[in-house]
Amino acid sequence: METSIEGRASWTVVLAALAVLTVAMGAPLVAVVALKPIAADLGTPRSIPALAGSAAYLGSGLGGILMGWLAERLGPRRVAAFGAVMVSAGLALSAGGQAWQLLVGHGVLMGFLGLSCLFAPLITLVSRWFDRRRGTALALVSSGQYMAGVIWPTAFEYAVGRVGWQTAMAGFGVLVATLVLPLTLLLRAPPAPTAAQAAAEPRAGSRVLGLTPNVALLAICAAVFLCCIPMAMPQGHLVAFCSDLGFLPSRGAAMLSVMLAAAFISRQFWGWLADRIGGLRCVLAASACQAAALAGFLATQDEAGLFAVSAAFGLGFSGIVPAYVLAIRELFPAQEAGWRVAVLLLMGQGGMAAGGWLAGAIYDGAAAYAPAFAVGVVFNLANLVLLGVLVLRQPGQPRLMAA
Repeated sequence: METSIEGRASWTVVLAALAVLTVAMGAPLVAVVALKPIAADLGTPRSIPALAGSAAYLGSGLGGILMGWLAERLGPRRVAAFGAVMVSAGLALSAGGQAWQLLVGHGVLMGFLGLSCLFAPLITLVSRWFDRRRGTALALVSSGQYMAGVIWPTAFEYAVGRVGWQTAMAGFGVLVATLVLPLTLLLRAPPAPTAAQAAAEPRAGSRVLGLTPNVALLAICAAVFLCCIPMAMPQGHLVAFCSDLGFLPSRGAAMLSVMLAAAFISRQFWGWLADRIGGLRCVLAASACQAAALAGFLATQDEAGLFAVSAAFGLGFSGIVPAYVLAIRELFPAQEAGWRVAVLLLMGQGGMAAGGWLAGAIYDGAAAYAPAFAVGVVFNLANLVLLGVLVLRQPGQPRLMAA
């Protein structure tokens, strides 16, 4: 009987990585909650603080390839500890009160040198600690981003209202270093796979979905880019959108928390489903749910309706990114996971960056968010078409894990 790699050590790594991401991924949310006061204090349009958040996501994706490579050689602990320090430094610089400090602090320090050391390397690390419940584990650890959204927005809204966005931003930087650095000690590299586990992996160079490996990866990356553009729009602009409708900022922050709480809870369902139907099929189902919920923002502007739509949007988009990572691990060899997962997440973060900035730019031109959400629906529909083609090219169940 084949021995599974999964055990107590696997779940220790998952929980440590989840805690790290829950704290660190709160960093870009300060600018989301304080978007309007930041724009007012800096004397800039809203697209500037929106661009800062986008720069953090894009920088994280770009740096993830390099940091994934370094994590393979230096170990996950050292790279994650460095990332925590850089996130703190990025928040400190961003709080300086100048537009360039906000953009450089978010894009270079927080994103390229900070979150890049945490998100992609930790996702890849967790995928290597599991061989049977990989989808479930990936869903759990990637929920750190949404746990951050549950915990931090309301706290940030309170802090910004009491002490201002600059003090709130710098103070959270200190908290990141204080909480994350000790957690990195629990991050361990997995043991080498057994001969049976190695034999079950796809062979290097073999065709994927009837395509050459790199062409297949390119198609999957295009799909994740298309679906992350609309994914970012409500997440980055919901607080400002609600304020424009006449609701208190605290109500918008509460809606964001509801959205991300729904994402965290439902992500565990999507992980369970992905372990049974495979990554690509799970992405297709989750993306369809996201498109339907995004259209809901165009159909209602009352408070109760927006709370319901926010929850529905969280239920939909939560299954997308971990299912994409699972698809990469199912379709490509384990020894290629480090760079292929990092490239995938780069394209996802690029989509998030484009979506957050695009919504702000459309708002600046139209003075309303409805056109931005409508454009997001179009991108989501294009994603569904591409995913449908890829799923049809999948000859059978590609999963490597036992149910």
